[in-house]
Amino acid sequence: MKMMLRSIFLWLLMGLLLAPRAAASDFQKNIDTCARIVENFKTDIEYPSDLFDGCKGVAVLAVGKAGFIFSAHGGGGLVVAKTEEGWSAPSSIKLGGAGFGFQIGAELTEHVIVLNTDEALKAFSRGGNVTLGADLSVAAGPIGRNASMDFTILAAVITYSKSKGLFAGVSLEGAVLVEGDGTNSEYYGRTVDVSELLGGDVPPPEGADRLYRALNDLM
Repeated sequence: MKMMLRSIFLWLLMGLLLAPRAAASDFQKNIDTCARIVENFKTDIEYPSDLFDGCKGVAVLAVGKAGFIFSAHGGGGLVVAKTEEGWSAPSSIKLGGAGFGFQIGAELTEHVIVLNTDEALKAFSRGGNVTLGADLSVAAGPIGRNASMDFTILAAVITYSKSKGLFAGVSLEGAVLVEGDGTNSEYYGRTVDVSELLGGDVPPPEGADRLYRALNDLM
């Protein structure tokens, strides 16, 4: 009995010791997946040529049919800000709620969200929950290299989604984006605020180089 209890204790201790490493590894996989989504976005849709030139940041997410692909409890992705020195270090986010029908029946839905205003970037930098359509105005992204941005220029957030095919401009109104609990601190090896990451106070990690290349190719 004592041997069994000791074994259980050792397994629990090992789990606690390895949990941060596992979470950090998961976020690196998350970053790599989001880089692929951005690469596909460039080839899967014709978007306005100036869509990303003046943006303040970009969020990328992937959602599975029976939940989310990055954790058992929520969806996952990341957000990066455009700073004077380039793209910021990525911050983990999760999709905490979405009732939009675009993803129904889909094995995987991918989202590219353009933060179009300073207001949008500030909302993401505060951490906590951000509800599209309530906290921030949202518009479906225009399609076409020469598409007019007039009707979306005032929207704080411009959204695109892909499900079983090519990306399309789809409004994600009602979606709730939540800061990834503890993921940032585990990945960067210390306690960090979202505002530090998106404000450019944390050096961009080498693990996000592919993501940065893909984002630069959008412009």
